[in-house]
Amino acid sequence: MRFQASILALLASFAAADVAAPTPAPVPSSQGSIPETTPVPVPHKVGKRQEGLEQPEAYGDLEFIARLISAPLQADRVFLLRDEDFIFDFQNPPGDLNVETGDSGRIVVANRKTMPALIGTGSGMSVGFLGPCGFNTPHTHPRGTELNIPVVGNLNTSLILEDGSRVINNYIKTLQMHVFPQGAIHLEFNPDCTNAIFVAGFNNEDFGTSHIANNFFRLSDEVVAAAVDGNIVIDGRDIEQFRNRIPKSVAIGVEECLRKCNLL
Repeated sequence: MRFQASILALLASFAAADVAAPTPAPVPSSQGSIPETTPVPVPHKVGKRQEGLEQPEAYGDLEFIARLISAPLQADRVFLLRDEDFIFDFQNPPGDLNVETGDSGRIVVANRKTMPALIGTGSGMSVGFLGPCGFNTPHTHPRGTELNIPVVGNLNTSLILEDGSRVINNYIKTLQMHVFPQGAIHLEFNPDCTNAIFVAGFNNEDFGTSHIANNFFRLSDEVVAAAVDGNIVIDGRDIEQFRNRIPKSVAIGVEECLRKCNLL
């Protein structure tokens, strides 16, 4: 019973408070201006080739992405892409594909679907914008190892590699790096009353994300009940009611932080 209560307490901690945090402020620009530079000349035949092509918007275009994947050489992909396809704006992404928004921030993902110029590079990236007490709930990346660097603010992190492994807890300061091995359960939490931003690099252009609580409660009631060795009743709520309390990926917590930041 004590083990069951621990599981239920862990799952209950995933539920977000009903208080929204302020939208994270944009990262302030550096002081001073960057001196203008002379553009690098483009070879004439490359310009001719690009002018002659009808180049579609690459973002999320599955037919165009399939053409890029089937191109025999990376040089062939370059001819299909526009110059601007090699840039991805995390602060203002071109759409809402793979943008996870919650009560206290958002995670913006650059992968082979949202930035097709990544195809063939074996790399991807996400940027997390967390408000005060923002909590990127426990999740895994099934196809990629994550290198996470907070560039604004600090993070508390937890990591579990596999069954039998100890829990690894850390406090990461600005511009320190944390590694989350492929498939490991982990989380990021902003313990401060100011906004935090982290940059996460991956060794796969399709690293994927699976949020533990959200996906666990997508299973049937019988499976969920059996997994915790009995019926689930938490704070008077049955399985269905509790399932509806699971937050989006970027939740707001933990209670101590909420009280400190006057967000309760």
